Amino acid sequence: MASELKVNHREKAYSLLEADAGKILRLIKVQMDNLTMPQCPLYEEVLDTQMFGLSREIDFAIRLGLVDEKDGKELIDSLERELSALHEASTRK
Repeated sequence: MASELKVNHREKAYSLLEADAGKILRLIKVQMDNLTMPQCPLYEEVLDTQMFGLSREIDFAIRLGLVDEKDGKELIDSLERELSALHEASTRK
């Protein structure tokens, strides 16, 4: 029973982190489509703040033993790759 509960907490923690990463991606997409260009300081500030917040969430989950360090790093790396591709696509417009 305790093992199932631990697995459930780990799955829920990772799912919440994935959802937060998705929110960052959507926020940046909206900002790029409607508000500012990637060279804008506001864009950079929002991106830096959001990414820092997510990295702190992931670090906290790792320290609690809810997320493996490798999985947390992959989540951040994946989001950074998606954001980089989005940035490149917007500069080609």
